Amino acid sequence: MKQSQPASAALYLRSLAFWAVFMLSTLVLSVIVVLLFPLPFRIRYAPARFWGVMNIWWLGKTCGLRHEVEGLEHIVNLHSGIVLCKHQSTWETLALHLWFKPSAWVLKRELLKVPFFGWGLALTDPIAIDRKAGRKAVEQLVEQGRERLRDNRWVIIFPEGTRIAAGKRGRYRIGGAALAVESASPVIPMAHNAGEYWPRRGFIKHPGIIKVRIGPAIDPQGKSAQQIMDETQQWIETEMEKITTLSEHQHGART
Repeated sequence: MKQSQPASAALYLRSLAFWAVFMLSTLVLSVIVVLLFPLPFRIRYAPARFWGVMNIWWLGKTCGLRHEVEGLEHIVNLHSGIVLCKHQSTWETLALHLWFKPSAWVLKRELLKVPFFGWGLALTDPIAIDRKAGRKAVEQLVEQGRERLRDNRWVIIFPEGTRIAAGKRGRYRIGGAALAVESASPVIPMAHNAGEYWPRRGFIKHPGIIKVRIGPAIDPQGKSAQQIMDETQQWIETEMEKITTLSEHQHGART
């Protein structure tokens, strides 16, 4: 729906308030993580998780953007696993800290070169890969992912590799499923419609309730990586059809 001018101004100011604290907290907490570099992982990880949780709270206060989640019962008895999550927005990079802790994120290694943010990110022990490396990137993901899982950390992967606009679908990559086979660890599929309210490359945050769906664990036993990937994709995309609310016209307007 087209916003009136006063509403648009209000949305802009609320989004500006969010971004101001988001950027400041990113800088401050990155520096804190860097200063904690001699200490064990669990201590270095705590400020990183606080960054995500605090900004999700601030998003609700400033922009009226909150979430509802279904499926937490699927992870309550798990201590680690491989989370394969839809990637539409920056929102999920904050929100996943709410439910999966401690975590190791699979990300492009270029992010580690960003001053302060990248340095702090490196100290949270992510799995930083070269997405152009093909098979070698998958081998690295499997090797390092097994280490993180043995340490009872959740490995978080965006199987489409990059943010995909709301209403669109990217190509699912095999790496997370390969890790599941090699580590005998469960896959947790996850769907959400955050991109409808916080579009990729979007400054404005639209008020509303993001729908989050966490699926039943997929047991890799007796399955190939391709079978696991197909099952994961089917579950995620089926849920996306249920929770997506914007029309194609509205998707274009908010992208």
